[in-house]
Amino acid sequence: MIFREEFKLLLRARYPLIYIPTYEEERVEAAIREEATNQGNRSVYTWDFVDGYQGNPNDAGFGKRNPLQALEFVNKIPPTAPAVVILRDYHRFLEDVAIARKLRNLARLLKSQPKNIVLLSPRVAIPDDLREVFTVVEFPLPTAGDIKGEIERLFVATGNSLSDKFLDNLVGSCQGLSMERIRRVLARAIAAHGELQPEDVDLVLEEKRQTIRQTQILDFYPATEQISDIGGLDNLKDWLLRRGGSFSDRARQYGLPHPRGLLLVGIQGTGKSLTAKAIAHHWHLPLLRLDVGRLFAGLVGESESRTRQMIQVAEALSPCILWIDEIDKAFSGLGSKGDAGTTSRVFGTFITWMAEKTSPVFVVATANDIQSLPPEILRKGRFDEIFFVGLPTQEERKAIFNVHLSRLRPHNLPSYDMERLAYETPDFSGAEIEQTLVEAMHIGFSQSRDFTSDDILEAASQIIPLARTAQEQIQQLQEWAASGRARLASKHSPLSIQRQFQ
Repeated sequence: MIFREEFKLLLRARYPLIYIPTYEEERVEAAIREEATNQGNRSVYTWDFVDGYQGNPNDAGFGKRNPLQALEFVNKIPPTAPAVVILRDYHRFLEDVAIARKLRNLARLLKSQPKNIVLLSPRVAIPDDLREVFTVVEFPLPTAGDIKGEIERLFVATGNSLSDKFLDNLVGSCQGLSMERIRRVLARAIAAHGELQPEDVDLVLEEKRQTIRQTQILDFYPATEQISDIGGLDNLKDWLLRRGGSFSDRARQYGLPHPRGLLLVGIQGTGKSLTAKAIAHHWHLPLLRLDVGRLFAGLVGESESRTRQMIQVAEALSPCILWIDEIDKAFSGLGSKGDAGTTSRVFGTFITWMAEKTSPVFVVATANDIQSLPPEILRKGRFDEIFFVGLPTQEERKAIFNVHLSRLRPHNLPSYDMERLAYETPDFSGAEIEQTLVEAMHIGFSQSRDFTSDDILEAASQIIPLARTAQEQIQQLQEWAASGRARLASKHSPLSIQRQFQ
C-alpha cells in the first residue's frame, strides 16, 4: 500500500498517533497537507522545538521550547474540528514521564475526535511503554515518476530541454536519493555549466554513493570484475548468463518474474564474493554491499528501523544487486543470542521481505558454514537457487592460473606451464592460487628478474591450504553438498560423480 492510501485510511479510521520515520520533512508535510485537505478540509498545525506552532497567526510561537505544552495545544482545538497536528523531531521527548502519560491520555481521547497527531523523525525511536499507541507508517523515497516530474518541472523553469534517452538515464541514476538531494545535485550541475549534460550523471552517482555511505549500513561497490574473471564454475556461469535479460521490459511482457536471488555456499576463497561482483558488472546493475552487523544498534527498535531503511534504499535503487557477504555469521544461533530477541526480529523482517518482495532487487548471499544458518532461509522462495562452490578441479585451477597470469603477464603468458601448475596445487582455492602468484612475484622481484613457473611452485610448497588445516569442517560441507541439497557450481566436480553412486 502506497503512503497516501495508507495515511488516508488512518485518518478516516481515526488512528490518534501516527509515527512517520523520514528525512524528507518538506515532502512528507506536503503530502500530509494534501491528504488533510482531501479528507474534509482538515486544519494542519505544525510544531517544532525552536519556533513552536507555525502557520496560524493566532497560535504562532505557542509551545515554543515546551514539548508538553505542544501536546496541551491539542486540547485547545474544538472536539468537532477536524485537524492534523504535526510534531517535528518529537521522538527526543518520548522518554519523559509527563509526555508519555499525556500521549496515552490523548490516544484515548482522540479515538472519538477527528484529530490526528503525526510525529516526524529521522528514525524510529519509540519507548516500549508507547509502542501500543503509535502506528508507524513508512514514507518511501521518490519513485521514478516523482523524479521525472521534478526534472521536467526544473527544465521548464530554466527553459532547457532533454532527450528522452538522457532523461531516462538521469531518472535512473537519481533513484534512491531524497528529493532534496536530487534538487541539490541538479542545481549544482546547472550552476557549473548553465545546463545539464550527459557527464553530469556522474555527479548524481557520486551523490548517491555519499547517501549510501551515510546510511552506515550499505556500501556502493564499483563492480569491474567480469564473468570471464571467474575460473571454472561453469554451471553457475550458465545459470547467470541465462538470466542476463531477466530485468528487461521484454522479460516482463513474456511473463517472467524478476529473479529473486542466489545463495552461494562453499569453502572460503573459492570465488563467491567475486561472483557477486561479476553478476553486477555483467547485468549492468548497481552493486550494494550489506554488512549485516551494521543493522544491529544499541537502542531499542533501532535495529528494526535500520533493517527497514536498508530495504527502502535497496528498493529505491532497484533494479540492483544486494550483496550480503557471510550471512551465516550474522544469523547463526538465533535462539541462543541474548539480545532480547532483536536478532530474531531483524531476521524475521529480512526473510519476510525476501519472500514477498516484488521489486527487482537481486539478493546474492554468501555463506561458509551452512549448518549454522536457520532452515527458514534455505526454504524455496527466498532464493531462486542455492549453489555449492567447492574447491576447484585441476581443469578449473588451470583456468584460474590463466585468468591471473593473463592479467599479470599477458606478454609472457606462453612461458608458464599451466598444466604443471594446476597439477601441483591440489586442494588450493582460488584465493590461495592468487596468493601463490603474489609470493612468486616477490621471489622474482627480490632477484631482479621476472617470476617463472618454478617460482610459483616454490611459493605453493610454502602454503598450507585451508583444505588441510580445516579438513573436518570442509569434509562436512562437501558431504552436505553431495547429499543433493544444493546445485553444484562446477560441471566436473568430484561431488557430481559421488552423487551418481548414492
